[in-house]
Amino acid sequence: MNSKPTALREILKPAVIVGALGYFVDVYDLILFAIVRRTSLQDLGFSGDQVLTQGLHLLNLQMLGMLLGGIAFGILGDRMGRLTVLFGSILLYSIANLANGFVHSVEAYGVCRFIAGFGLAGELGASITLVSEVLSKEARGYGTMLVATVGVFGAVIAGLVADQVKWQTAYFIGGGLGLILLVLRVSVAESGMFKQIKKSSDQVSRGNFLCLFTNWKRFLKYLRCILIGLPNWFAIGILITISPEIAKALQIKGEINAAHAIAFAYTGITLGGFASGFFSQQLRSRKKVVFAFILLTFAAMVAYFLAGGQTAATFYFIMLILGIGVGYWAVFVAIAAEQFGTNIRATVATTVPNFIRGSVVPITLAFNFLKSYEINGAPIGIVTSAAIVGTVCVLIALWALRGLDETHGKDLDYLEPI
Repeated sequence: MNSKPTALREILKPAVIVGALGYFVDVYDLILFAIVRRTSLQDLGFSGDQVLTQGLHLLNLQMLGMLLGGIAFGILGDRMGRLTVLFGSILLYSIANLANGFVHSVEAYGVCRFIAGFGLAGELGASITLVSEVLSKEARGYGTMLVATVGVFGAVIAGLVADQVKWQTAYFIGGGLGLILLVLRVSVAESGMFKQIKKSSDQVSRGNFLCLFTNWKRFLKYLRCILIGLPNWFAIGILITISPEIAKALQIKGEINAAHAIAFAYTGITLGGFASGFFSQQLRSRKKVVFAFILLTFAAMVAYFLAGGQTAATFYFIMLILGIGVGYWAVFVAIAAEQFGTNIRATVATTVPNFIRGSVVPITLAFNFLKSYEINGAPIGIVTSAAIVGTVCVLIALWALRGLDETHGKDLDYLEPI
């Protein structure tokens, strides 16, 4: 009997389907702010450089929420279960995004972005952990590939929706999609590995976040897992989010629309998510694939900064390639999940992507500092400062990747000694 249908049925388990749809809504809501940033802040009375300054402030609040939410949901994922976190996070960010459609001040906007960020923090880590534990080691790479491919397409839909409706309505749609998704909870079963260690709760320490910092070898491995994702959120937080402003500095011919930039970039991320997952299975290596995709990201960054005077169409195409380069996001989270034992796997898989999302804060602070820094009386400027920060992010990511173990095909049914 042909084994392919069996493999297909395995990756189409409810946990994988719900995880993919959950990540779809997660990415829709996460990226929506980047798309409607200018329009929404202009409606609230801001103009000129205030739109950029207030936009980065709100982005930082959202990412701070994700940083704190990642820690909270990660611990809960190992103590209460992957499903509790998966659907608790969906409920929280759905309510926050519905509320976001009613804001009339930047203060209320900030509160909503912080709460939404806190909720968004739990979904991806819980999904990847659950998928990694319910699928066989031969199929779990394809499972994370499906989650990534379906999930990141949410940003493309967010771009299309925001282009057709008011920004308030776009937030309402995102919140509504999340609430509808909760209905699918009844079809998903908890991870068998988690159930097994939960039975021996007296003997096993679960969700011990501090243990990641009490052992040097474990801490360094955890830190490396975080740092390999730096190019991803530099690209999204700087090169894509404020692409209209950078395009003006590069004198791109034609106006760059933030919604269109998001759509092109996330179409690329969708393709990159599929390709990185597929090739990691075919090459039987996570590290080789991530290395290749980081190099592709750097090449796209170079093309981005050298695109001065090019047409808008060319600039959008570069953002598509940049998106393909950073499309290793789900493989990056899978690497983190596969590095650690079942008793802290959800803690790691949930905190790692949110720490790297939280890295947008120091990245934007460094970017803002450098673009105003003067050399011989002249500011460095928006393009050069972005190029410097981006290059540093790539170099750090390559250093971090070099020190991690290969995890393709690794048996995950083990406990982390604490």
